[in-house]
Amino acid sequence: MDLLERFAGGDVDAFETLFRRHQGEVYGWIVRLVRNPGVAEELTIETFWRIYRHRQRFDAGRPFGPWARRIATRAAIDHLNASAPVWTVRPPTAPPSDPDPVEQRELRGCIERAFVALPARLRAAAILALVEERPYPEIAEALGISLSATKMRVRRAVRALRARLERMGVGP
Repeated sequence: MDLLERFAGGDVDAFETLFRRHQGEVYGWIVRLVRNPGVAEELTIETFWRIYRHRQRFDAGRPFGPWARRIATRAAIDHLNASAPVWTVRPPTAPPSDPDPVEQRELRGCIERAFVALPARLRAAAILALVEERPYPEIAEALGISLSATKMRVRRAVRALRARLERMGVGP
């Protein structure tokens, strides 16, 4: 009997092996969504608790990683819905010539507020697509939605971000 079949059957040793193999990947996925390493650690544990509780739903003929990412995504979205998220924007890798630090800080603040104002479902899709630059099929799989629904969520998020930033006086 292989590892995934043993896990689906309730074997604790198989679960521990899967945990060790996939915890880094799950943690990395969650930290991309919640943008907070401490919260991501807690949500990683929550994700694996959910995985263990729902092991009988797992199809041992399918890969474990994508299933774990879907559960991790749901845990992250639940967290985003339940809390006032803290979202930080990474500074650009190549700074523009002579940037004004005050303007840059204000711009980052506006972008953060615009992202925080998005509903959690749109925020998750937007972060994965726009910030993390993940491919749409991967985002769709993680969110448990179709590719067209993923594209629609990203489009809605971009429209909402543009509108909010325009209201804040930030333009292209």
